Amino acid sequence: MKAMIFAAGLGTRLRPLTNNKPKALVEYKGKTLLEICIRKIINSGFDEIIINVHHFAGQIIKFLEKNNYFDTKIHISDETKQLLETGGGLFFAKHFFDNEPFLVHNVDIISSIDIEKLYSYHIENQAIATLATQKRQASRRLYFDKNSILCKWKNEKTGEEKIARTCEYSQPKAFSGIHVISPRIFEYMHTGKYSIIDTYLQVAQSEKIIAFDHTGDNWKDMGRPENFID
Repeated sequence: MKAMIFAAGLGTRLRPLTNNKPKALVEYKGKTLLEICIRKIINSGFDEIIINVHHFAGQIIKFLEKNNYFDTKIHISDETKQLLETGGGLFFAKHFFDNEPFLVHNVDIISSIDIEKLYSYHIENQAIATLATQKRQASRRLYFDKNSILCKWKNEKTGEEKIARTCEYSQPKAFSGIHVISPRIFEYMHTGKYSIIDTYLQVAQSEKIIAFDHTGDNWKDMGRPENFID
C-alpha cells in the first residue's frame, strides 16, 4: 500500500526552530517529526511512501539517506521551485499512485489513531475520500450530515462558510490531517497551488466524502510550539 507525507511546509509557526531546518526535522522526545510519521505509517502496513519537500529540502533527503530510508521504499516529490500547498502538492505526485486507495498524512501530526481501521472504513464505505476527524474546538471546521458525509467548511472565527451541499442537520468536526483517498480524486484536480480542502468541497457536491471519527485518541498538532510541552 502507498502513502504520502506532506512535509513541504515552511513551518512558520515553529520559528525560530525552523529558521535553519525544515519542520519535518524538528525533534520531539528525541526523534524527528518525520521519523515518527514514517514509522507510524510503516507500522500500519504501508510499504511505499512519497514525501513532498520544499523548505530545506536537501536536509530531508540527507536525513533519509543517513537512515537508509528506514528500510522501505521512500520517494521524493520535489517542490523546491514552488510550494504547491496540499491540493497542488498531491496532484504533483499523482504519478506515484496506482489504482488503490492511499494514505495522506501531515508530517506534523502525532496521534494514536488506528490507521488500519481508517483504511478499512474507507474501503467499506466506498468513499472517494475519508477524513480522520475529532469532536474538538478549532478555528476552522468541517460539517458533516447525520450519515457523516461532508456538507461544508466554516471559519469559526470569522463566520465565513464554503458550502458543498445543503444539509438539514450537520455536525462540526475538526480535521486531523490524516486521510485515505481513492485515486478517482485526481479526476477533479489540476496543476497549481491550492488546498485539498477546496477540492473536497467541490467533490462533495457529487461524491461521498466521509468522516472517520477518532475522538478520544491521543492527537497533537506539532506545528504549534505549545504542543512540544507535555
